[in-house]
Parts: sequence; structure tokens; C-alpha cells
Amino acid sequence: MFPFPAAFEQRERALLGPRFEELFTPRTAAPARGVTVNTLRCTPQRLAELSGLPLAPSPFCREAFALTDADLRPGRHPWHHAGAFYVQEPSAAAPAALLGVRPGMFVADLCAAPGGKSAQLAAALAGQGLLLANEYDPARASVLRQNLERMGVTNAVVTNEDTARLAAALPGVFDRVLVDAPCSGEGMFRKEAAAAAQYSPALVGHCAALGASILDEAAALVKPGGYLLLSTCTFAPQEDEAQAAAFLARHPAFVQCDLSACGFGRPGEENRAPAAAAAFSAAGCRRIWPADGGEGHFMALLQKREDAPAPPRPGKPWRTGKPPKEWLDFAKDLFPFLAAAPGCSAGDFWMLLPAAALPETKLHILRAGVPAGRAVKGRFEPAHALFMAHGARCRNREELTLADPRTAAWLRGEEIPAQTAAPGWCAVLVDGLPLGGGKVSGGRVKNHYPKALRNLG
Repeated sequence: MFPFPAAFEQRERALLGPRFEELFTPRTAAPARGVTVNTLRCTPQRLAELSGLPLAPSPFCREAFALTDADLRPGRHPWHHAGAFYVQEPSAAAPAALLGVRPGMFVADLCAAPGGKSAQLAAALAGQGLLLANEYDPARASVLRQNLERMGVTNAVVTNEDTARLAAALPGVFDRVLVDAPCSGEGMFRKEAAAAAQYSPALVGHCAALGASILDEAAALVKPGGYLLLSTCTFAPQEDEAQAAAFLARHPAFVQCDLSACGFGRPGEENRAPAAAAAFSAAGCRRIWPADGGEGHFMALLQKREDAPAPPRPGKPWRTGKPPKEWLDFAKDLFPFLAAAPGCSAGDFWMLLPAAALPETKLHILRAGVPAGRAVKGRFEPAHALFMAHGARCRNREELTLADPRTAAWLRGEEIPAQTAAPGWCAVLVDGLPLGGGKVSGGRVKNHYPKALRNLG
């Protein structure tokens, strides 16, 4: 049986009584594993029918599946390389789906790395509106940027910022804000031994204080009538029910939304926020326990009142630039639908900006839109991100399939015979999904798939 940290088990047995063994069952099973479909690339039905992955429907999200083979390495699957799905524990797909994101909205994910929930939010936007995906830790922010690039997201701004600076720069800008708060990770005990090893009541207190600070800053980002979702992968009262109740007490401009009809999980627990004011209802929150088929999640949805004061719209519109001639010539041949797209220079790169841009700020931005590439000695060198975002519409394509042995060779970084692409730059696709770009010469596709992403070993 999986051993829980003593302090955690003592607390949960005191709160749950005889329900402890029921809710934390099965303790001997392997951790829940799953994938969430990137609907910018394909439908859940197509993934289930054609990917060859062993999948079962997830109860937590229509776009998610549980993996039924504990030994499978889905990250090596060609469709994973092509951004058709994201590997994540099944219950982790639940929070983003509760925000009701629609195309055209402005959406912020404040604790976004490694990017699974951000990818879901971007898919719901369907390329319209704007996603701000922020991560405070620089290394994790880089992983976030890479994952959104793989998923083909074109309308994201990825930032590496403190949430207080975001709140000061962009007050009242967002229709939806997700705070998947840094937490003590009690829902990760079965999945990651390190989570159990580093656990302590002091860690719970630290995470609760950090989460409260982030929530206060997130509140400033939400426009009147907009929604803020708190989620964690822990069971600690200070980080969950008590956190949401305390937020409502500090922010009378927000009201709680009832999640009891969401169709999964169980209500929150009244004894985890015993001193809560009438504005808070534990039953209106949602919990997922290991017994429900996930590792553990808590969610509370909060709405800013329509009559809340609206701050002035910050800043001037993002300035666009004049595209380099090399890009225009390149785009005319391979991506004519992008030739007139708004863009700007970032160093020596030409960036394709989202149509719905943020106002100009001094925030630390890792990526805005899609890096198209750069002009070098009179020619244009396209970026990997350009092919991942728009490769399916490239005029010159090398078409592969799952069954084609060239697909595995390509992902190992090898040259492959050209069968459908003409000489010059081309997009490489597997079953119509982008695997980056290559350059055809002498009947061969020279491999430009980034070395760090290849299937080696």
C-alpha cells in the first residue's frame, strides 16, 4: 500500500473519518495517466479512432482520455510531436473546461507551466481573441513556450513575470483568469515520490500564503462580469475551501458560482472552511478524489460583479512593423495567407502577432504570436514555430502517415526521401498534422526538426 506522509494522513483521517479509506482508494494502483486532445489539431473522435493509443473516455473533460496501458510512452507518439494531444493526469483537464472560454475572449493563465491547461484554453479560443500564459519560474516558462509552440497556438503571449506586475500593467483586461495555484501537491503523492518526500505542514502554509497573494493580484486582472477560477492539485483546507472563502471575504466585488452541476467529482467539504462567511459555499466547489479516477483536484469558480468599477483600459495598442522583403518573398511562395498578417521585429526575428493584441507594456515577454523566422544574407530562414503553427496550410508539403517508416526516421532527425514535396522549403506532416519543416534537395528532405525534440534512444 502506498505510504502517505504521517502529517497528511493524520489530518485527512480527522477531517474525513471513515470516508478516508473510500476516497483515497485505490492506494495500490498505478497513478492515473491520460491525454487531453488539442482540438486546434484534431477531434477527440479522430484521436480515439486513428491514433492507435489505448484510450478510455475521461469523466472530467470531453476532450480528455485515460490511458489504459500503464507502460506506454505517449510522448514518443508522432501525433504527440505534432501537438495533437497533451499528456496529463485525467483530473488535471477539469479546471480549464469549467471557465467557459469562447472564441474572441481575452484569457489569462497565471501559473501556466508546463502548459496543459493553457493549451486547453487556447483550443477553446480557436485562434480568436488572446491568451496570456504566464509562468514565474524562467525554466518552467521556457517549457511552457515550447509546449504552446508544439500545439500550434498562434494567439498566445507567453510571459515570465511576477503576477503583481501583470496586475499593475493589465487591470481589468481579461474575461477569464485561471489560477492553477502553486500548491503543496498532495494530489501528486502517488505520481511523484518527491512530492511526498518534501511534504510538510510548513509547505502547506507557505503555499496557502503564496496562493492568496496570487489570487489577490488575479482579481485585478478580471474585467467586470468576468470569471476567476482557483484550482489546485492538493486536498489541504488552507489552499482550497478556506482559501476561496477568505478570498471572497477580502473581495466583495466577487461572488461564488455553483459548480454542483458540472457532472464530475464531489462537493467541497464544509469542515474545511468552518468559519466561512455566508458568501461562500463549500458545496458549490468541486473536488476530485483518487476514488473518482484522478489523482486529486479542487476547483472554485468566482465571478466579478457586473457593476464592479472598471479601470481605464491600459496603454497604447501594440505597434506593428514593416515586414522584411525576404519574409514577403518567402510567404508569397509558401504561406500567401500570412503575407499581410500583422507583425513586428524581435531582435532579428520577424514575429507574426495575434490579431487581438495586448497593449504595449514593459512586461518580460518570451513570445508573442508566432516567430516566423529571420532574414539572413538576402534569404529567409523559417522558424520551426512557423511550420508547427501553419504547416498544414503550407503550399509545399511532404505528406507522411503513422504507418510510413519515414515518420519514425524523421523524428530521429534523419533525412527522408521526398515523395510529395518540390525542391525548397516544405512542411512535413503526419496524417495532416505538422512535424516541422525541412528543405528538399536532390530528392531528399533535409531534416530541420530541432535536436532537443527528436526521438533518440
